[in-house]
Amino acid sequence: MVAATIGMLSSSSLPSGARFLNNHSSISINKNCVNPICTVSASTEMASPFKAEDARIPPAIPLPTPPISKFKIALCQLYVTSDKDRNIAHARETIEEAARKGAQLILLPEIWNSPYSNDSFPVYAEEIDANKSPSTAMLSEVSQRLKITIIGGSIPERSGDRLYNTCCVFGTDGKLKTKHRKIHLFDIDIPGQMTFKESKTLTAGETPTIVDTDVGRIGIGICYDIRFQELATIYAARGAHLICYPGAFNMTTGPLHWELLQRARAADCQLYVATCSPARDSNSSYVAWGHSTLVGPFGEVIATTEHDEAIVISEIDYSLIEQRRTFLPFQRQRRGDLYQLVDVQRLNSTRTS
Repeated sequence: MVAATIGMLSSSSLPSGARFLNNHSSISINKNCVNPICTVSASTEMASPFKAEDARIPPAIPLPTPPISKFKIALCQLYVTSDKDRNIAHARETIEEAARKGAQLILLPEIWNSPYSNDSFPVYAEEIDANKSPSTAMLSEVSQRLKITIIGGSIPERSGDRLYNTCCVFGTDGKLKTKHRKIHLFDIDIPGQMTFKESKTLTAGETPTIVDTDVGRIGIGICYDIRFQELATIYAARGAHLICYPGAFNMTTGPLHWELLQRARAADCQLYVATCSPARDSNSSYVAWGHSTLVGPFGEVIATTEHDEAIVISEIDYSLIEQRRTFLPFQRQRRGDLYQLVDVQRLNSTRTS
């Protein structure tokens, strides 16, 4: 790949109609140029159209009409202990309370049935596919009984000789609609502040996850996945109304980036973003930041909480997505002639279908 820096030219030195402030000027770069200031030539020839539809490969799917326009979401910020049975029972009680308060969509935290540690993941892991998972059995039962949609946070999953950080989504019929295995593993080292390497025990997932539910089309990420804007952009291009990120940011990155990243993903994609963290336990080896939050399609914080255990209930109004996209129509202004984002999974599926 050859990078080139375009040198400054005086607009007065260019022919009328070919100045840089005119969008119809065209620029050519000498790719063989060794000097960082490369040759730039301007022409009165019309530039190619922006080709917004070509900025997403395959083209973005139009936002689908959701089954419901307005509904309540509950972010259940749970206090997690080392007692799995207690964690499961407490999550059930909290979901039931949220449903009594009118929530039709429930979001649980990342790793809500286990302490968040590499030592704990193998001990608390459950075999979801083999129906040896008391945590997901509870989510299935309560979603069917209460006729609600549950984004089941995440739990350690055992599959063969591998462990995953996995989010399960249950529909109002109690059936498992999909599961998302955390794609980007949390491997960081900030000397003197935070060191954690999920890859010591966990395997990275391979598939972006988007699912149609009774409360709209939802993209799923887990914690560290939120840092990767490409994943969120793929979800937006697949027609997501909402992206849910169960997450457990820590006391180092949480104050700096937790809200910032949520608002960025929502504003970038002009859709809703919901996050749910465990409540803070200062005695734990990993201390969560908390602050479960719902962000709207303008990047505005709609509802949030502090670090204690809480149920955050707020309304989602999908009509605001189209409204915001009308106010700021940058989805239709992308420069497909200059850059593209390729959804590899979707592209391959269209080639083989």
